[in-house]
Amino acid sequence: MKKFSLKSFCKINLILRVLKKLKNRHHEIETLITFCNPYDKITIRKIRNLNDKIIFSGKFKRGIDRKSNTITKTLYLLREKNLLKKQKFEINIKKNIPHGAGLGGGSSNAAALLNFFCSKRYLNLKEKEMYKIANKIGFDTPISLNERNTLFTGKNRKIIRINRRFAFNILIVYPNIICSTKKIYEKLYLKNKKIIFAYNQSKFSRISGKKLIDFLKKENNDLETTVIKYHPQVKKIIDFIKFQKGCNFSRITGSGSACIGIFSSKKNAIYTQKLIKLKYPKYWCVVSKTI
Repeated sequence: MKKFSLKSFCKINLILRVLKKLKNRHHEIETLITFCNPYDKITIRKIRNLNDKIIFSGKFKRGIDRKSNTITKTLYLLREKNLLKKQKFEINIKKNIPHGAGLGGGSSNAAALLNFFCSKRYLNLKEKEMYKIANKIGFDTPISLNERNTLFTGKNRKIIRINRRFAFNILIVYPNIICSTKKIYEKLYLKNKKIIFAYNQSKFSRISGKKLIDFLKKENNDLETTVIKYHPQVKKIIDFIKFQKGCNFSRITGSGSACIGIFSSKKNAIYTQKLIKLKYPKYWCVVSKTI
């Protein structure tokens, strides 16, 4: 039977502000998200089996729970709602994006699968229903349904798409540390601060070039201090990237442990990548461009 091939792109948090802890143990956050071109490759085809066949392959397949992952969770939720009927699938996910890194690989996989099912008319869902299902799968899954620059803000988890590209040169370094998002948020110490929703769509639609970089330089990721406390090696990487030629700023993405550097040119990013590979030969390190 015919195989279909999907790309599931990498997510980057350029900014992440934690505003307060909510009663349901979740947190009110504000984050600016972009996507870049490392991607997991998913192949899918219909099969005449009694059960789905899910295969993880690639560099980062190790450590993924075969029974509890975003692909199996997506299929379970759809079947629970009787949306996929009796059709079974063979799904192979080639993991090129490390998990537990703050790069949203699992959420992106689930979003790609949901989009595929809708595009091939296995599902007949309205946008609101699609987002409801995605929200049950993972925190970043609704955001990954549309791989555009996105502002995510407030306790109501409002998703605002930004109608412009950023065209950033990004260096990503993963130090082989799996960070639990749940644990990082549990250990996070929140200072008393006034809740201000500082960003809006028009702000990022208007600001560009050097002004945008200058704005992002002044921001941070509020989870970074907690991640560094438990994984001091992360700070060494951030500082190493930060002081390289052409680096505009460096910080973690999501709840870590992947560190990013935004560079003024691809040439500078590639040069720093070479230095990282010499200094930390076992770390995953790629140069990317926002999509």
